[in-house]
Amino acid sequence: MNFIKMKLKNVFKTGILLALALVVTTLFSCKETKKEKTEEVKATELKADATEPFFKLSLAQWSINKMIRNDSVDPYSFAEKAKKWGFTGLEYVSQLYPADLENNEYSAEAISTFVEKSNAEAKKHGMQNVLIMIDRQGNLAVSDAAERKAAVERHFKWVDAAAAMGCHSIRVNLAGSDIPEEWMANSIDGLTQLATYAKDKNINIIVENHGGLSSNGAMLAEVMTKVNMDNCGTLPDFGNFCIKRSPTGCDEAYDKYKGVKELMVHAKAVSAKSHDFDEAGNETEIDYTRILQTVKDAGYTGFIGVEYEGNILSEEEGIIATRDLLLSAAKKVN
Repeated sequence: MNFIKMKLKNVFKTGILLALALVVTTLFSCKETKKEKTEEVKATELKADATEPFFKLSLAQWSINKMIRNDSVDPYSFAEKAKKWGFTGLEYVSQLYPADLENNEYSAEAISTFVEKSNAEAKKHGMQNVLIMIDRQGNLAVSDAAERKAAVERHFKWVDAAAAMGCHSIRVNLAGSDIPEEWMANSIDGLTQLATYAKDKNINIIVENHGGLSSNGAMLAEVMTKVNMDNCGTLPDFGNFCIKRSPTGCDEAYDKYKGVKELMVHAKAVSAKSHDFDEAGNETEIDYTRILQTVKDAGYTGFIGVEYEGNILSEEEGIIATRDLLLSAAKKVN
């Protein structure tokens, strides 16, 4: 009888130990599962934070025009600076190279030097040449046909330069007549001539809303429709919608949100203009989330170029503020 009692006691004790072991194992397993799930959530959150925007970031060289013109910064340091500030694309400005270009009357040798130096710097810093903004080469919408043709031909060398640099476009201005009907006809003719030359070079001719009648979104969009060439399009700028300007400011402005929507139909590049920011980092006069929604709705996935033109922040601070605003606003669009 005592033997049987001892056996039962040992069995009971063993059962308790097994039960305790099972409880401990279960608790440990739950703890590990919970830990694994927590780590999975953290990984998902990190992945969400690292989500790329729907566009790529380029820097418009005009954003550092004061550094170059006032502080003697070498314009060929553009690629290095853009890389440091987190950009991957470069948008050159022809008028910021006076030593090599303007002072040498934009000769073939001068253009060649510009192309060679720019390509070397872009390659050195792993940057992509996106486009060249062309200024001071004549008015493409002037009413005098001979003068317009001469202006078109002065842009030929820039088409060739863009092709040699692997850019997809040159940005041109449509200055000229202030009479709507004349401006429209002149613009169609000038752009058609230039785009015809550029077609075989695989270069786009793109027009920015840049003052005067070019800042009338509906009119510029109509010009593009009538030119009707695959390599002719627009470069919508978020802020350049002043049609008539006086010493006291803008006397006639076009609705920026309407204008961007009209121009995005033909867009081959986009410019994110900025001047001032509030304490939350938002541009004080441009709703970036609203305007980026328009850009995304148009199906655009190319480069958006930062173009800071403010006076309160330094150029570097303004560039970074605009970059960060673009990235934060991109997370809010649908």
